[in-house]
Amino acid sequence: MNTKKVWFISGASKGLGLILTKKLLLKGYNVASTSRNKQALINEIGEENEKFLPIQMDLTENENVKIAIEATISHFGRIDVLVNNAGYSQIGTLEELSAEEVEDNFKVNVFGSLNVIRNATQYLRKQKSGHIFNIASIGGYTGNFAGFGIYCSTKFAVAGFTEALAEEMKPFGVYTTLVYPGYFRTNFLSEGSVKTPNSSIEDYKTAREMEQAHLKEINGNQPNDPENGAEVLITLSEQEHPPVHFFMGEDAYHYANLKIDIIQKAMNENNTLGISTGFNI
Repeated sequence: MNTKKVWFISGASKGLGLILTKKLLLKGYNVASTSRNKQALINEIGEENEKFLPIQMDLTENENVKIAIEATISHFGRIDVLVNNAGYSQIGTLEELSAEEVEDNFKVNVFGSLNVIRNATQYLRKQKSGHIFNIASIGGYTGNFAGFGIYCSTKFAVAGFTEALAEEMKPFGVYTTLVYPGYFRTNFLSEGSVKTPNSSIEDYKTAREMEQAHLKEINGNQPNDPENGAEVLITLSEQEHPPVHFFMGEDAYHYANLKIDIIQKAMNENNTLGISTGFNI
């Protein structure tokens, strides 16, 4: 493994981002980690040194992100692996959520990652090397979870622009991997990390049941170990030809296969009608 590589990780003060940062530093990599609260990074990991750069960054502000990327380049001289990890889950049906709640989720999960990409890719492009990880969710591949439509739509957006990014960066020797994690046992579903609707509507019983299942039953019982997840990302970063699409977790494979089966069934059942739109010559 090339432990001289410089990693840039957003959302690194907790969860997978924090575990990945600690694991990389133990292995001798150089790491710039960001959070809205720099002190939280210092408390968890330690003070700035030649191998570690904690950065306070508001990823919803493009100029703030630009400063963070420039600070990383100034400290380490380059960026080799970029991990867009920051994000949160906004629960609520489409009718329940206000425009502000929806916009806030997109600002962090979608536009925040785009701010990082916009400001970092110029360096990867010029050095003609690098690897970008965009952390989506299995909810960015299959969205049939009542009450999670907005969160899933942000991750569908991440999937869409990542596929395009992979093609755009390919000529420059920069790899791009879209990661679809299943449920990992982090604080992602804990208070402070997940948001519920400010105004709920009693009629949406299915959505409330799904919400409570995630907050009370799934939270703390997720089947995937984030320590293993971090190791997987490091392994992917060292592959000669890493994949564009990567499903992470047995549950991610389960949900993805269900979606594939549904799509194939729908296409087969409506094949004749679906392809009937051509000109009759």
